[in-house]
Amino acid sequence: MAQDTNIVIDRGESRWSDLWTKEDYLAIWLGFAVIAACILAYFNFGPKEEFSLKVAAADQLQQAEEAKAPFHTIAWHTAADDKAKLKASSSPFGKFVSHWTKHPGSWKSNPADAFVRSKEQADAMNAKAMPKYEEANAGADAALAAAVAAEDAAAAAAFGNQALNREAEARIADWRAEQKKAADAKKKTENKPYNYIPTLIGLCVFFIAIFGGGIFLMGKSPGAFAIGFPVVFLVAVLAYMMGGQTIAKQYGFGAEAWGILLGMLIANTIGTPKKVLPACQVEFFIKSGLVLLGAEVLFSKIMAIGIPGIFVAWVVTPIVLVTTFIFGQKVLKIPSKTLNMVISADMSVCGTSAAIATAAACRAKKEELTLAIGLSLVFTAIMMIAMPAVIKLMGIPLILGGAWMGGTIDSTGAVAAAGAFLGEKAMYVAATIKMIQNVMIGVTAFCVAVYWCAKVECEGGRRVTVAEIWHRFPKFVLGFLAASIVFSLLDSTLGRGLSEAMVEQGVVRGGTRLLRDWFFALSFAAIGLSTNFRVLAKYFKGGKPLILYACGQTFNLILTLTMAYIMFYLVFPEITARI
Repeated sequence: MAQDTNIVIDRGESRWSDLWTKEDYLAIWLGFAVIAACILAYFNFGPKEEFSLKVAAADQLQQAEEAKAPFHTIAWHTAADDKAKLKASSSPFGKFVSHWTKHPGSWKSNPADAFVRSKEQADAMNAKAMPKYEEANAGADAALAAAVAAEDAAAAAAFGNQALNREAEARIADWRAEQKKAADAKKKTENKPYNYIPTLIGLCVFFIAIFGGGIFLMGKSPGAFAIGFPVVFLVAVLAYMMGGQTIAKQYGFGAEAWGILLGMLIANTIGTPKKVLPACQVEFFIKSGLVLLGAEVLFSKIMAIGIPGIFVAWVVTPIVLVTTFIFGQKVLKIPSKTLNMVISADMSVCGTSAAIATAAACRAKKEELTLAIGLSLVFTAIMMIAMPAVIKLMGIPLILGGAWMGGTIDSTGAVAAAGAFLGEKAMYVAATIKMIQNVMIGVTAFCVAVYWCAKVECEGGRRVTVAEIWHRFPKFVLGFLAASIVFSLLDSTLGRGLSEAMVEQGVVRGGTRLLRDWFFALSFAAIGLSTNFRVLAKYFKGGKPLILYACGQTFNLILTLTMAYIMFYLVFPEITARI
């Protein structure tokens, strides 16, 4: 051990035992165990061969239609819909995983509806929704008839009349919009009875087993963890329940925010029981979840948006991060550099995921991380509702609006929800920009680790070694990057259609994402349960953290919108036209 300016850094070489005794590595092994189990199950026992034939037939039909007409025909869209219906998660394994990872559902006035729904209730809900579905379905049929007539007219002119082509394209777009309305209405007629209580009990036992194993390898008491974990799990369950309430759901106040609030309420009123604290393994939960998040960052989707998206996500982000950090130090004079950095990364990169990685890199205090995450969740909820409204009010083009939201709203889920307010195209662009930005998690953690060793904690002329940087670097980020590489290679090998059916709609949505959401929910519940308002209050002194976040986000909004407009509409308009 070496000491300098009151900072102690372990310069010792990493031991091989670290691979199975340190939290970061255990998070990687747990994440990859989940990934391996899902890949093996879906590809060995799933409908890969059947899906491969159907995707090939649909692709062939789409290619024929593209050669025939200068626009996407009805047959082309029907083939696309046929491919979209192929979901490996509908296989027996997918249904098994979906059943045993259920969280409380939606409810309006009775919280019990989130856990139990009788057959009578389901039938009543279906009957109530049926008239709207029939009306929407009739509208879709009428729109289809108009689209068929317009396409037939264009085909009669051998697709050589531009006016007829534009008319056909417009009528097909109308049909697609009506078709979506009908599909959404149909979902409301497919309510089924359920009882999630036995499922939740089983899931709690499963989490005790997998996380308890990690706790044992870290040299801690798995028994103490098992005793306290049911309380952490219960808070996460209640957070899911509150997030599923109709009004909370509408305004984007999800399980993450409720987990922290409910946990803090317990911790600062009756007090979190001492037996529960060993189960508040915040970093173990969320690091495992971040490894699973890597499965959703695919190189093909990054390239789908191309250079404009990369500029919006990878150029704006570091500029905003560095500027916000300097603003906090030089103008606001925030005493804690670690708090300043974690808030800057949280706000500029991608919310809580970046905050966790950055906090690990600069060794921020738990209370500082909690404060940054709390600010992020509040601003995310506000921006998720406000930005689509502003975009519509100002008449901003959908692609530009989607890029703007993707680069500024912190949470990936909130980005997709906000994009959905504007339509599929905006949602696609927003989600893809956010996915590109997620890659910055690893880069940011590495750069912060280097900066903290080289500038912040290595004063007095002491040399910085690679070992020190490696010691500080959050190793779980390597798992995030490895998962991204593995799934990107799998995606490129299978091809777009089969990858969507087997990977996105199977391994990810029917496996890794389900557990990733739960891991995050557990971490937020644990954060709340282990947070004391009196300790947290000193960091709010003068309101500087709030001012920092608000000013940084304002700068982020302005710069992201400017960059998105320049890249998508001035420099690369041909890419925008293809989206």
